Amino acid sequence: MTTLTEIIRNFSPTELYSTPSSWLQGRTTYGGLSAALSLQAVLKLAPSELPPLRTAQFSFVGPVANDITFDTQVLRQGKSATSVAVDCYSAGQIALRSTLFFGHGRQSNVCHELTARPQVSTPDDYGQPLDDTFLPSFFGNFDVRFTNGVTPVSSAETPELIAWVKLKDVVGIDPQVVLLAIGDCLPPAAMACFTSPAPISSMNWTVDFINSTKNIGGWFLLRSRSLNASHGYSHQVMEIWDEDGNLIMLSTQTVAIFA
Repeated sequence: MTTLTEIIRNFSPTELYSTPSSWLQGRTTYGGLSAALSLQAVLKLAPSELPPLRTAQFSFVGPVANDITFDTQVLRQGKSATSVAVDCYSAGQIALRSTLFFGHGRQSNVCHELTARPQVSTPDDYGQPLDDTFLPSFFGNFDVRFTNGVTPVSSAETPELIAWVKLKDVVGIDPQVVLLAIGDCLPPAAMACFTSPAPISSMNWTVDFINSTKNIGGWFLLRSRSLNASHGYSHQVMEIWDEDGNLIMLSTQTVAIFA
Protein backbone atom coordinates (compact mmCIF):
# COMPACT_ATOMS: atom_id res chain seq x y z
CA MET A 1 0.00 0.00 0.00
CA THR A 2 1.37 3.40 -1.03
CA THR A 3 1.17 5.93 1.81
CA LEU A 4 0.23 9.60 1.47
CA THR A 5 3.77 10.44 2.58
CA GLU A 6 5.19 8.51 -0.37
CA ILE A 7 2.73 10.08 -2.80
CA ILE A 8 3.54 13.65 -1.71
CA ARG A 9 7.28 12.99 -1.61
CA ASN A 10 7.32 11.79 -5.24
CA PHE A 11 4.67 14.17 -6.60
CA SER A 12 5.50 16.69 -9.33
CA PRO A 13 2.52 18.75 -10.58
CA THR A 14 3.77 19.07 -14.15
CA GLU A 15 4.74 15.41 -14.61
CA LEU A 16 2.29 12.65 -15.47
CA TYR A 17 0.93 11.02 -12.34
CA SER A 18 -1.23 7.93 -11.90
CA THR A 19 -3.02 7.17 -8.66
CA PRO A 20 -2.08 3.94 -6.86
CA SER A 21 -4.94 1.43 -6.74
CA SER A 22 -5.04 1.74 -2.95
CA TRP A 23 -6.19 5.36 -3.29
CA LEU A 24 -9.01 4.83 -5.77
CA GLN A 25 -12.71 5.32 -5.23
CA GLY A 26 -14.24 3.19 -7.93
CA ARG A 27 -12.80 4.36 -11.23
CA THR A 28 -11.57 7.71 -9.94
CA THR A 29 -9.04 9.01 -7.43
CA TYR A 30 -10.41 9.50 -3.92
CA GLY A 31 -11.67 13.10 -3.82
CA GLY A 32 -9.74 14.04 -0.69
CA LEU A 33 -6.49 13.00 -2.34
CA SER A 34 -7.31 14.95 -5.51
CA ALA A 35 -7.97 18.04 -3.38
CA ALA A 36 -4.79 17.48 -1.37
CA LEU A 37 -2.72 17.18 -4.55
CA SER A 38 -4.26 20.40 -5.88
CA LEU A 39 -3.02 22.23 -2.79
CA GLN A 40 0.35 20.50 -2.98
CA ALA A 41 0.65 21.64 -6.61
CA VAL A 42 0.15 25.25 -5.51
CA LEU A 43 2.68 24.93 -2.69
CA LYS A 44 5.26 23.49 -5.10
CA LEU A 45 4.71 25.95 -7.94
CA ALA A 46 4.01 29.17 -6.02
CA PRO A 47 6.57 31.89 -6.86
CA SER A 48 6.69 33.00 -3.21
CA GLU A 49 5.63 31.77 0.22
CA LEU A 50 1.87 31.89 0.68
CA PRO A 51 -0.12 32.71 3.82
CA PRO A 52 -2.32 29.94 5.25
CA LEU A 53 -5.11 28.47 3.14
CA ARG A 54 -8.41 29.91 4.38
CA THR A 55 -11.00 28.49 2.00
CA ALA A 56 -11.18 26.43 -1.18
CA GLN A 57 -13.77 25.21 -3.67
CA PHE A 58 -13.36 21.95 -5.54
CA SER A 59 -15.55 20.95 -8.51
CA PHE A 60 -15.32 17.26 -9.41
CA VAL A 61 -15.88 17.52 -13.15
CA GLY A 62 -14.94 13.99 -14.23
CA PRO A 63 -12.94 10.92 -13.22
CA VAL A 64 -9.41 11.66 -12.01
CA ALA A 65 -7.85 8.46 -13.29
CA ASN A 66 -4.55 8.12 -15.18
CA ASP A 67 -2.04 10.48 -16.82
CA ILE A 68 -2.87 13.23 -14.33
CA THR A 69 -1.29 16.70 -14.43
CA PHE A 70 -1.97 19.96 -12.57
CA ASP A 71 -1.92 23.52 -13.89
CA THR A 72 -1.91 26.45 -11.44
CA GLN A 73 -2.57 30.15 -12.02
CA VAL A 74 -2.33 33.00 -9.51
CA LEU A 75 -5.53 34.97 -10.07
CA ARG A 76 -4.72 37.81 -7.74
CA GLN A 77 -2.10 38.55 -5.10
CA GLY A 78 -2.95 41.38 -2.71
CA LYS A 79 -1.51 42.61 0.57
CA SER A 80 -3.46 40.18 2.73
CA ALA A 81 -4.92 37.54 0.40
CA THR A 82 -3.93 35.50 -2.64
CA SER A 83 -6.30 33.54 -4.88
CA VAL A 84 -5.07 30.65 -7.01
CA ALA A 85 -6.85 28.51 -9.60
CA VAL A 86 -5.87 24.88 -10.13
CA ASP A 87 -6.97 22.67 -13.01
CA CYS A 88 -6.38 18.94 -12.79
CA TYR A 89 -6.29 17.08 -16.10
CA SER A 90 -6.70 13.35 -16.59
CA ALA A 91 -5.73 11.94 -19.98
CA GLY A 92 -5.85 15.49 -21.35
CA GLN A 93 -9.39 16.20 -20.11
CA ILE A 94 -10.33 18.56 -17.30
CA ALA A 95 -11.28 16.42 -14.29
CA LEU A 96 -11.09 18.75 -11.27
CA ARG A 97 -11.27 22.54 -11.09
CA SER A 98 -10.31 24.27 -7.85
CA THR A 99 -10.06 27.79 -6.49
CA LEU A 100 -7.98 28.33 -3.36
CA PHE A 101 -7.84 31.48 -1.22
CA PHE A 102 -4.86 32.12 1.06
CA GLY A 103 -4.91 34.90 3.62
CA HIS A 104 -3.06 36.40 6.57
CA GLY A 105 -4.83 36.62 9.92
CA ARG A 106 -5.79 39.99 11.39
CA GLN A 107 -7.01 41.49 14.65
CA SER A 108 -10.80 41.50 14.93
CA ASN A 109 -13.36 42.48 17.57
CA VAL A 110 -15.76 39.85 16.23
CA CYS A 111 -15.14 36.33 17.54
CA HIS A 112 -17.65 33.54 18.10
CA GLU A 113 -17.86 29.76 17.82
CA LEU A 114 -21.34 28.27 17.46
CA THR A 115 -20.46 24.78 16.23
CA ALA A 116 -20.80 22.34 19.11
CA ARG A 117 -18.47 19.35 19.19
CA PRO A 118 -20.21 15.99 19.63
CA GLN A 119 -19.83 14.39 23.06
CA VAL A 120 -17.71 11.31 22.43
CA SER A 121 -15.15 9.18 24.25
CA THR A 122 -11.55 8.65 23.18
CA PRO A 123 -10.81 6.66 20.00
CA ASP A 124 -9.69 3.60 21.98
CA ASP A 125 -13.24 3.20 23.29
CA TYR A 126 -14.60 2.44 19.84
CA GLY A 127 -14.10 -0.52 17.53
CA GLN A 128 -14.19 -0.87 13.76
CA PRO A 129 -17.47 -2.67 12.97
CA LEU A 130 -17.61 -1.83 9.27
CA ASP A 131 -18.10 -4.55 6.70
CA ASP A 132 -15.38 -3.68 4.19
CA THR A 133 -16.98 -5.60 1.31
CA PHE A 134 -18.64 -2.41 -0.01
CA LEU A 135 -15.98 0.12 1.03
CA PRO A 136 -13.77 1.79 -1.62
CA SER A 137 -10.08 0.93 -1.86
CA PHE A 138 -8.86 4.23 -0.39
CA PHE A 139 -10.59 3.56 2.95
CA GLY A 140 -7.76 1.22 3.92
CA ASN A 141 -5.43 4.22 4.31
CA PHE A 142 -7.37 5.41 7.36
CA ASP A 143 -8.04 4.14 10.83
CA VAL A 144 -11.74 4.92 11.33
CA ARG A 145 -13.74 4.50 14.56
CA PHE A 146 -17.45 5.31 14.30
CA THR A 147 -18.77 6.73 17.56
CA ASN A 148 -22.55 7.22 17.34
CA GLY A 149 -23.67 3.69 16.52
CA VAL A 150 -24.47 4.71 12.95
CA THR A 151 -22.50 3.38 9.99
CA PRO A 152 -22.98 3.51 6.22
CA VAL A 153 -25.75 1.28 4.83
CA SER A 154 -27.30 0.71 8.26
CA SER A 155 -30.90 1.82 7.51
CA ALA A 156 -30.47 4.64 10.02
CA GLU A 157 -33.24 7.17 10.57
CA THR A 158 -30.81 10.07 10.98
CA PRO A 159 -28.30 10.81 8.16
CA GLU A 160 -25.35 11.59 10.41
CA LEU A 161 -21.94 9.93 10.66
CA ILE A 162 -19.47 10.68 13.46
CA ALA A 163 -16.06 9.04 13.63
CA TRP A 164 -12.54 9.37 14.93
CA VAL A 165 -10.18 9.23 11.95
CA LYS A 166 -6.42 8.93 11.64
CA LEU A 167 -4.25 8.68 8.54
CA LYS A 168 -1.84 5.78 8.56
CA ASP A 169 1.90 6.47 8.20
CA VAL A 170 1.91 10.23 7.60
CA VAL A 171 4.98 12.38 8.25
CA GLY A 172 6.61 15.51 6.81
CA ILE A 173 3.55 16.84 4.97
CA ASP A 174 1.96 20.29 5.12
CA PRO A 175 -0.84 20.04 7.73
CA GLN A 176 -3.46 21.54 5.42
CA VAL A 177 -2.61 18.99 2.72
CA VAL A 178 -3.18 16.26 5.32
CA LEU A 179 -6.50 17.78 6.41
CA LEU A 180 -7.79 17.80 2.84
CA ALA A 181 -6.78 14.16 2.52
CA ILE A 182 -8.68 13.33 5.72
CA GLY A 183 -11.65 15.67 5.39
CA ASP A 184 -13.56 13.81 2.67
CA CYS A 185 -12.87 10.25 3.82
CA LEU A 186 -16.22 9.44 5.45
CA PRO A 187 -18.90 8.06 3.14
CA PRO A 188 -21.66 10.59 2.40
CA ALA A 189 -23.94 11.01 5.42
CA ALA A 190 -26.99 10.01 3.38
CA MET A 191 -25.48 6.54 3.06
CA ALA A 192 -26.35 5.96 6.73
CA CYS A 193 -29.98 5.68 5.55
CA PHE A 194 -29.22 3.25 2.71
CA THR A 195 -30.77 -0.20 3.09
CA SER A 196 -28.29 -1.71 0.61
CA PRO A 197 -25.13 -0.51 -1.16
CA ALA A 198 -25.70 1.89 -4.06
CA PRO A 199 -23.48 4.21 -6.13
CA ILE A 200 -22.73 7.78 -5.06
CA SER A 201 -20.69 10.57 -6.66
CA SER A 202 -19.37 13.75 -5.05
CA MET A 203 -20.05 16.80 -7.22
CA ASN A 204 -18.30 19.55 -5.28
CA TRP A 205 -16.64 20.35 -1.97
CA THR A 206 -16.25 23.74 -0.27
CA VAL A 207 -13.76 23.83 2.59
CA ASP A 208 -13.11 26.49 5.25
CA PHE A 209 -10.07 26.24 7.53
CA ILE A 210 -10.78 27.58 11.02
CA ASN A 211 -7.79 26.81 13.27
CA SER A 212 -4.34 25.43 12.53
CA THR A 213 -2.94 22.12 13.73
CA LYS A 214 0.47 20.46 13.56
CA ASN A 215 -0.47 17.04 14.92
CA ILE A 216 -0.92 15.54 11.47
CA GLY A 217 -0.41 11.99 12.68
CA GLY A 218 -3.02 12.22 15.43
CA TRP A 219 -6.73 11.53 15.65
CA PHE A 220 -9.37 13.88 14.27
CA LEU A 221 -13.08 13.81 15.02
CA LEU A 222 -15.19 14.04 11.86
CA ARG A 223 -18.93 14.65 11.66
CA SER A 224 -20.95 14.55 8.44
CA ARG A 225 -24.66 15.46 8.34
CA SER A 226 -27.04 15.48 5.41
CA LEU A 227 -29.36 18.49 5.74
CA ASN A 228 -31.48 17.59 2.74
CA ALA A 229 -31.78 14.72 0.28
CA SER A 230 -34.15 14.98 -2.68
CA HIS A 231 -34.25 14.40 -6.43
CA GLY A 232 -31.19 12.13 -6.19
CA TYR A 233 -28.91 14.66 -4.49
CA SER A 234 -27.78 15.01 -0.88
CA HIS A 235 -26.58 18.31 0.59
CA GLN A 236 -24.34 17.83 3.59
CA VAL A 237 -22.20 19.72 6.08
CA MET A 238 -18.97 18.35 7.60
CA GLU A 239 -16.79 19.37 10.54
CA ILE A 240 -13.38 18.35 11.89
CA TRP A 241 -12.05 18.78 15.43
CA ASP A 242 -8.62 17.82 16.74
CA GLU A 243 -8.05 15.67 19.84
CA ASP A 244 -8.01 18.79 22.03
CA GLY A 245 -11.50 19.79 20.88
CA ASN A 246 -10.44 22.65 18.60
CA LEU A 247 -12.57 23.17 15.51
CA ILE A 248 -10.19 22.78 12.58
CA MET A 249 -12.29 22.69 9.43
CA LEU A 250 -15.84 23.25 8.15
CA SER A 251 -17.09 22.12 4.76
CA THR A 252 -20.17 21.54 2.62
CA GLN A 253 -20.74 19.10 -0.21
CA THR A 254 -23.31 18.09 -2.79
CA VAL A 255 -23.43 14.37 -3.54
CA ALA A 256 -25.31 12.56 -6.30
CA ILE A 257 -26.95 9.43 -4.88
CA PHE A 258 -28.33 6.52 -6.89
CA ALA A 259 -30.41 4.79 -4.22
